[in-house]
Amino acid sequence: MKARINSVLGISMKTIARILFGLIAVLTFALGARANVSLPDVISEGMVLQQGQAIPIWGKADPGEVVTVHFAGQSKKTIAAMDGTWRVKLDPMRANATPATMIISGKNTIELKNILIGEVWLVSGQSNMERLLSETANGEAAIAAANHPLIRLFNVSRQVAFKRAPPPLATWQPCSPQTIKQFSAAGYYFGVELERELRVPIGLINSSYGGSQAEAWTPVEYLLASEDLRPTVERKKIWDEERPRVRADYDEALKKWRADSDKAKAAGARPSPSPAVPDALREYRIASSIYDGMIAPIIPFFIRGAIWYQGESNEARAQQYGVLLPTMIRAWRERWGEGNFPFGIVQLPNYRDPKPEPSDEAWSHLREAQRRTALHTPNTGLIVTIDIGEAHDIHPKNKLDVGKRMALWALVDVYGRKMTKSGPIFRNAKIAASKIILTFDEVGQGLRIRDGDELDEFAIAGADHKWRWASAKIVAKDRIEVWSDVVSQPLAVRYAFNNNPKHPNLTNETRLPAAPFRTDDWPGPSDGKR
Repeated sequence: MKARINSVLGISMKTIARILFGLIAVLTFALGARANVSLPDVISEGMVLQQGQAIPIWGKADPGEVVTVHFAGQSKKTIAAMDGTWRVKLDPMRANATPATMIISGKNTIELKNILIGEVWLVSGQSNMERLLSETANGEAAIAAANHPLIRLFNVSRQVAFKRAPPPLATWQPCSPQTIKQFSAAGYYFGVELERELRVPIGLINSSYGGSQAEAWTPVEYLLASEDLRPTVERKKIWDEERPRVRADYDEALKKWRADSDKAKAAGARPSPSPAVPDALREYRIASSIYDGMIAPIIPFFIRGAIWYQGESNEARAQQYGVLLPTMIRAWRERWGEGNFPFGIVQLPNYRDPKPEPSDEAWSHLREAQRRTALHTPNTGLIVTIDIGEAHDIHPKNKLDVGKRMALWALVDVYGRKMTKSGPIFRNAKIAASKIILTFDEVGQGLRIRDGDELDEFAIAGADHKWRWASAKIVAKDRIEVWSDVVSQPLAVRYAFNNNPKHPNLTNETRLPAAPFRTDDWPGPSDGKR
């Protein structure tokens, strides 16, 4: 058969093989000649690079292609790996507000203009970090005054992250009344404070998604490695099986709601709220989904640190959150490869109707999980907001004070300013006969009562685990005695532990509120929920 083919074609099989090989080589060369060096979206014109650190610049090219990066008098050269990836590191540079140009060259040349060097921060979380200036107190005035050309904004698109829109993920924009409209209000106020205090360019990367849960921001490998967190991944299998039925039920409910709404409007009545979207239809609640789409694409862009405002959607699993949040922080730090970069946690604010008696609710336990994460995770801080929430709005409109408190933490813990960074933080407790002695950190010039003559919001309990309001007295610069005439043998104390404490008035000279806390480890309402 082989001889017959040879005789028909008049050429040998070896000759055919040489021809095919030559064609493949020509095609490969032609395709390679047309390939371009490319960069991730976060490395683009107008960006801010972190001062004082070796800065990674990376992208893709042809395997074996020589890529050179020129910037600020530096020239770094590398060769693309077999998978086409390449990376160089620029030497550390001082802050510089004079725009500079970066040139990346290989088979093509990319020119990036208007680059500054300063401080770069990631702000992330769910809807309270996502909240726009126009949706907050005095937002329109803040927008009109938002002329800060040395603050650069990179607002990661939710649509691009889930491939509902074409790239880019975002573009760097100078802060102006036009560009700030779609940016995080808390993040903006944070950046303004940093620029005012540090007097260097500020780069803000906002990667936030309303309604998201922390497991969606965590790489799946880290979730699977934990027995406590594995159910967050396994839930996807259930949702995949249920999705067709859930979709049909939801579409039917939506159809009925629209018909009922039309009737209500015609009758001059107010339509009922639309049916809630089931979790099985919320792709942003799938484990690792937001990490993959909105965090991984910006790694390893060098950041000074991150601020995290999230937790509302994890309320029902507050105990699990005590494992989940530190796992997410560890995952981000390991994936970035920068070590334990600073991480600030905005503690959930007061919310819902105040209750007359001490209560034990998941929202408060979520706050406690945030406090303990900040306490036990290296280089991690707590930003307390227990006094600036709203009883009937899960999205408090005061984001100015949130941003200022975020900045105060960063200025002290990250930049070494000699100030008291927060209200008092509980350190430890000691039982002394019928009293419990509490000791605090971050007392500044000493513990104080913010309003009134007596400390409020302290509760005490004995062996029956029944909480009763307690008396409390400042007995030293950093100590408080707590007692109750009806609890002769106290075991534990809680402070401002209701969802919405009426009058949390423990403070220091900053007049910032002490963080809510508990001294016990007794079971809570969310224990065991995964």
